[in-house]
Amino acid sequence: MCFRHPDRPTGLACSRCGRPACPECLRPAAVGQHCVECLRNDGVQRSVAAPTFGDRGIRPMVAKPMVGPRPYATYTLIALNLAIFALCAMQAGGFDMLQSPLFLDWALVKPLVADGEYWRLLTAGFLHFSITHVAVNMLSLFILGRDLELAIGIPRYLGVYMTALLGGSAAVMAFGPDVSINAGASGAIYGLMGAVLVVVLKARASPTPVISIIVLNLVLSITVPNISLLAHVGGLVFGAAATAAIIFLPQWLLTPERRTAAASARVGWFAIAALVVMALAVSVVVGMSYGGIRVYVG
Repeated sequence: MCFRHPDRPTGLACSRCGRPACPECLRPAAVGQHCVECLRNDGVQRSVAAPTFGDRGIRPMVAKPMVGPRPYATYTLIALNLAIFALCAMQAGGFDMLQSPLFLDWALVKPLVADGEYWRLLTAGFLHFSITHVAVNMLSLFILGRDLELAIGIPRYLGVYMTALLGGSAAVMAFGPDVSINAGASGAIYGLMGAVLVVVLKARASPTPVISIIVLNLVLSITVPNISLLAHVGGLVFGAAATAAIIFLPQWLLTPERRTAAASARVGWFAIAALVVMALAVSVVVGMSYGGIRVYVG
């Protein structure tokens, strides 16, 4: 619920102080969006120390900067991806990841998923083929994830991330080559791009910068060889859909009288669960055939 309007459920929050706020109480900022209270106070919380008398007179007021929440989920995801990359490199004795048993056991390979190794739909999103691959993805995750996590909260942020990851895997399973090796976090990261776009639209800010970034990245996905465009598009669509379900669906489905914070949260989580089930169902039921193996970077 908005901290200034308790009758308004919201999926947004001030990226400075972390308090939930409705679009009316948020203003676009260079980093995320700030609530009107933070803008009024200029982000500084002043506390007056008790006066003390002595040789140096009265101690002056001390200004303490307001400490906001930290994007711990984003940092954890980055650390997890880097740790898995390091483990695979140690197993391979270098950076030929196809020599790593863990990489081969976790990468997304359609015939192996068809044989029942469904964990690959998830684990492939934590693998990377090279230092450049993991560095670019983790930098993108750091840039996108910090503000989005603070805007929608850790549980919903992780829900969007995992939904986008599985959505990217579903797109590869449904439309990808007969046999390919897919790995990378960029399906989930494209999902965060879609999520940021939805948040910007909700905050009534200009979506042009976000749309420009998405279009540019999609063009690169098409023009750069061995990039899995399907994983990117699938992640983008599922990530945007999950975020729209969190932010917009409650106000579409619930009357104002029923639109409590708990009811709005349930609607969002039911929608996320439905998207996850959809992604898994597509991945499981798609007919699979065999062919030559090609490597795709996600």
